[in-house]
Amino acid sequence: MRIFIALDIDEAIRHRIARFLDGVRGLAPDARWVRPESLHITLKFIGETAPENVDQIKEALKAVETNAIEMNIRGSGFFPGAKSPRVFWLGIEAGPSLAALASTVDDRVAALGIAKEDHPFSPHLTLARGGGGSGSPRSKIDGFKPSFQRLQEKLAALPVPEFGTMTAREFFLYRSHLSRGGSRYEKLAGFRL
Repeated sequence: MRIFIALDIDEAIRHRIARFLDGVRGLAPDARWVRPESLHITLKFIGETAPENVDQIKEALKAVETNAIEMNIRGSGFFPGAKSPRVFWLGIEAGPSLAALASTVDDRVAALGIAKEDHPFSPHLTLARGGGGSGSPRSKIDGFKPSFQRLQEKLAALPVPEFGTMTAREFFLYRSHLSRGGSRYEKLAGFRL
């Protein structure tokens, strides 16, 4: 099964992002746009793992102790950068507490033999991916990319998008179900902050 660990976002923020997507989706019609109900803030992508390992992962995550985290969803950008965009994202401002949570989660699951992250934590909400490659900011694949030029021009003429502040009080272990219509995410367990 394909799993990851993430924070959910508040419904009010999800609704504001959905309205924003309605306004910009047509500016990059070749991109693969994320459905608003699928938005999450990834703390750790684990990937394929045997179902029998999930209980060990849940136990490791129960040991994570931290306080609730206040986050502001604002701004946007492109991975790996504006000159060669493969992913369109919204920014997350949270101070050091969010990065500390991601690091703690990484440490807990690394104790189970899951590879540690090899790049710095960069909190964001992925809104769209270009063609070719995974869309990962660390991907070296330069296949076909949709033109984000019209979207970039429009965003440059607008004020920085603001979607609101929320307090994360729980994080989740998710299972990803891949299908032709896009990924669907199932919450396997929740962990209080």
